[in-house]
Amino acid sequence: MPIPRLVAQVFSCFNLLRVLALFHESNEINLFPLMITKLFHLRYLAVKCYVDLPASISELQNLQILIQEKFRAKNTSLPRKIWAMKNLRLMHLGTISYLPNPRRNSIRNKHMGMPNLEELFGLCSTSCTNKVFSGIPNLKRLIIHQTPVSTERRDNYFIDMSSLTKFEALKCFNYNLPCTIERFVFPTSLKRLSFDGCFSFPWADISTLVMLPNLEELKLKDYAVKGEVWRLRDEDKFESLKLLVFSGLYLERWEASSDSFPNLKRLVLKKCFLLKEIPIDFGEICTLESIELHNCSIAAEDSATIIEQEQADMGNNSLKGAEAYFEERSSNAIFPMQNF
Repeated sequence: MPIPRLVAQVFSCFNLLRVLALFHESNEINLFPLMITKLFHLRYLAVKCYVDLPASISELQNLQILIQEKFRAKNTSLPRKIWAMKNLRLMHLGTISYLPNPRRNSIRNKHMGMPNLEELFGLCSTSCTNKVFSGIPNLKRLIIHQTPVSTERRDNYFIDMSSLTKFEALKCFNYNLPCTIERFVFPTSLKRLSFDGCFSFPWADISTLVMLPNLEELKLKDYAVKGEVWRLRDEDKFESLKLLVFSGLYLERWEASSDSFPNLKRLVLKKCFLLKEIPIDFGEICTLESIELHNCSIAAEDSATIIEQEQADMGNNSLKGAEAYFEERSSNAIFPMQNF
């Protein structure tokens, strides 16, 4: 019996199935098993296949979690009918995925769109339009992959998330497509922000993020920022920031005061080979709990030693073992600090 027919026969026996994870390594199956779309009671579907999701996926009206992984690493397009899946809460897409704008009546009709969607991973940046965001008004977490924009659209190209009033976390990947942070319009509710890849933002752009009053985590990785000096002005204050991560940046000089990060708890530096010094004034940040250095310069570790001593002088004693990391000059040094 052909495998597709066998699959259909198997699924026909499980009409009340609610959870399904389907993975098959055989090259013989290159079609999405359409019988799955008849499993009306499905709440959770994880599928690994060669092809795009069919339009009939919208028949799964009770589906809440959709996870798709494709064998071939190529971009994919979601069917427009996916906007009819009003109970979706989480959608993880294994490849860069294009989500078409909902039809105009999809926004007007309260029964259309995906009002319950809170988490969407794998969206291409060209799908980040006002029309798309208006169809997912309660989105909280989003992963975007930056994709090329046509020349005629470039001047007016923005990713405007200001309408997402419940939005909390954004992660952006970039594959050698430099841009400015002015292309992003963030909602004030944003708490976690990560840029990974060759955005090549100037450090002045990063300083503008102080305008996000609820930002608690900021991660800049793998050439996300271009420039050797980050100089923060007295008025530049990341009031709510608790976690700051730099990884794979060519930062040499970092000029900031303790007032720039008054509530910082954790600082993580990875592969910052050129950094000459962590701002010594960080020794006065009373909330600081740990500084982690992974494959950074010895000069950066030396400044962490000074900061640790200042913390100890304030009564914020480091945990046992921190001195050993300093003495060994380990390429992966962790300097924890414990608050009283």
